[in-house]
Amino acid sequence: MTAGPRLKSTPAGASDMAHIVLTFDNNKLAGVLYGPFDENLARIEQKLGVDIHSKGNQLAIKGEPLAAEQARRALDYLYELVQGGTELSASEVDGALRLAQAADDQLSLPTMEGKGKLAAAQISTRKRTVYARSPNQDAYMRALERAELVFGIGPAGTGKTFLAVAYAAMLLERGMVDRIVLSRPAVEAGERLGFLPGDMREKVDPYLRPLYDALYDMMPADKVERALAADVIEIAPLAFMRGRTLNNAVVILDEAQNTTPMQMKMFLTRLGENGRMIVTGDPSQIDLPPNTRSGLVEALQVLRDVEGIVTVRFTEKDVVRHPLVAAIVDAYDRKGTGGTAPTPRKDG
Repeated sequence: MTAGPRLKSTPAGASDMAHIVLTFDNNKLAGVLYGPFDENLARIEQKLGVDIHSKGNQLAIKGEPLAAEQARRALDYLYELVQGGTELSASEVDGALRLAQAADDQLSLPTMEGKGKLAAAQISTRKRTVYARSPNQDAYMRALERAELVFGIGPAGTGKTFLAVAYAAMLLERGMVDRIVLSRPAVEAGERLGFLPGDMREKVDPYLRPLYDALYDMMPADKVERALAADVIEIAPLAFMRGRTLNNAVVILDEAQNTTPMQMKMFLTRLGENGRMIVTGDPSQIDLPPNTRSGLVEALQVLRDVEGIVTVRFTEKDVVRHPLVAAIVDAYDRKGTGGTAPTPRKDG
């Protein structure tokens, strides 16, 4: 932990500038916080327009008062992550900056303890801990904790699919559910899989790869394989879910924008006792045939006033991939098109 920032007086003629000094209690961890060749500090300087100078376990932040305070919050939060064993990357730094800036955007975030300290939501398994990297990710992760049915809506790269699988893995590992059921519309949403070679898992595997990737990130590979073999983690194409009631399970429907209204209603009514459902999708990436209404779009309208259902909407500001991804999403949104390529893509 920091020993607390010390505010220093500013010289005459510089009353519009703030000077904040942060002192950390562990030189080694402070070095991890700064990053190789102080690259994490340089990233914060570039993003906020402040000057940060390091001397051992002490940092001096100079800049506009608001930006300097945001830098302080972000650095204090990142130091706590380092203390917990997190290896910082550019994504963690950017996430801390998003959360720090959100405190001044008057967002009603449950993560903000006053305006002085940040505490992001987290999902932990034995293999790794994932922290929220944006205000909407924070809201999404907290919604997963409190609601039995959650819709995560928004563009690729915002983490909605990854966090859903991470949360499911956590519940399975803790024995709070008996299994995970993964589903996704495959091959033109109509699920015409017969012409593909192999058994059902081999047919749908390419379309569920983003879900598998998230599982392997959160669980050891051998445990994932054993769980798949025992149907503790089950692959369930939409067409094979009719008539089932899924008790004691986390059920995830990915790429839900490519369901029809009938498919979506059928899926949502599979929810059983002690069950959780997470539906993710991007309404700007609908691959259904022309004049076919998206089941996701309809469900968001029909269910918007139903108590106990939470919808979290992500934007390009929540994209946690390469910065160019956010710019690309924003450019397409401004043009008013989401593209219609039907090939599988790796979602957030």
